[in-house]
Amino acid sequence: MNDNPESLDTKSANLPSFSSDDVIKHSVHGEDYALNPSFVRGVIDALDQGESEKARRLLLPLHAADIADLLGLVSGSERRELMRLLSHDLDPDVLVELDPDVRDDVLKQLEHSVIATAVQAMESDDAVHLVEDMPHEELKSVLKHVPQIDRAAVEQAMTYGEDCAGRLMQREVMTVPPFWTVGQVIDQMRESKGLPDLFFEIYVVDESFHPIGSIPISRLMQAQRTVAITALMDTEIHLVPAALDQGQLAYLFHQYHLLSAAVVNEDQRLVGMVTIDDIVDVIKEEDTEDILALGGVKDEGLSDGVITTTKRRFSWLLINLATAILASIVIAFFDATLERFVALAILMPIVASMGGNAGTQTLTVAVRAIATRDLTPSNAMRIIVREVLVGGLNGILFAMVMGMVGGLWFQSWIIGGVLAAAMLINLICAGAAGILVPLGIQRSGADPALASTVFVTTVTDLIGFFVFLSLGALALN
Repeated sequence: MNDNPESLDTKSANLPSFSSDDVIKHSVHGEDYALNPSFVRGVIDALDQGESEKARRLLLPLHAADIADLLGLVSGSERRELMRLLSHDLDPDVLVELDPDVRDDVLKQLEHSVIATAVQAMESDDAVHLVEDMPHEELKSVLKHVPQIDRAAVEQAMTYGEDCAGRLMQREVMTVPPFWTVGQVIDQMRESKGLPDLFFEIYVVDESFHPIGSIPISRLMQAQRTVAITALMDTEIHLVPAALDQGQLAYLFHQYHLLSAAVVNEDQRLVGMVTIDDIVDVIKEEDTEDILALGGVKDEGLSDGVITTTKRRFSWLLINLATAILASIVIAFFDATLERFVALAILMPIVASMGGNAGTQTLTVAVRAIATRDLTPSNAMRIIVREVLVGGLNGILFAMVMGMVGGLWFQSWIIGGVLAAAMLINLICAGAAGILVPLGIQRSGADPALASTVFVTTVTDLIGFFVFLSLGALALN
């Protein structure tokens, strides 16, 4: 081995060269690295024309993640046909990459022995991720076909909470005692057959399997074989409790720029590790949940059927209907005023709409800041004041604009003044509601993303209608 990297003559090393055409093969990707629509259409056309072998040849060169995306893009019947074509060449990683709703459909099509084979080929964290949502009886049937050591790993992981580090971690970890040398570690890595496919650190453990340090692989490979492990290891390591929520775990990785973290049980013994690729999936999952929750469509997927989707949306729409009725009740108190002054009925939606939009803007920023822990009790008051001031400043600007519009439209500066005052008050209240509602919901222990939208909209509608109609009744009567 050449110990001096700088002495390597790259011109004479006969290294292969790659063109841009080699990077994206078969023209299956566009510039954004998503599946090319024309490629997807080609696969579907091959299926429609009964050219199964052609469709299979198109699929085989694809990366597992691209095959998973393709299975999510096609219809249920086309997905079943593609799975039939891939049955003997199916990469287990495809199953891991599938969206949860699509994965459930695909697993129903596979024999339990096939799923068991995939579980054996995966690292423990991926195996758990694959089968964790299966019904209990089906899971037992699958695990019957899995060797005892792999089955025990899955069953142990399933004892942890669904969204915690213990469920997310992989049990394949490279550990060494503190009295080893670099050479011994390297030799062990070469001889061991149970190492994870991807890892960034080696953990140093004592005789009770308590982690006492970690060594980055890059540092290990740069050291001489005779160097003691203790001379290289970092003693300050981030130990993650197996019960730690995955959202908190993602924050830990983001805050401290981690590539991996050791997971320990209640006795502080090392039981596994979490790597950055798992955290990327967690961040995507958490962000998706927040976005869907803000729209009241949590746990919904594009492959869900009409009936399932309708059921999931109905309850949230029912809540919104109740809040809309409250707004209508407020309006009903001023029915006599509206009968006399039609202009108020015409302008009323403007006030409510502006308040709702301003509240949603604040709410979106607040929910995201809570999720990333940028908004905490220590800075909450400052942010509340800021949002109220922003609402007030926008209220002043739009009050001047709409006051002039209302006055000129209906040839009444009284109506213009009423509209301006209502706009100012509602935008101030919208800014306050947009920040106070999610903070209050978080303090109560609920998810701010799930419940905030309906409350903020209700507040802005009720205040907007009540203030505008009250001012109108006082000014015009």
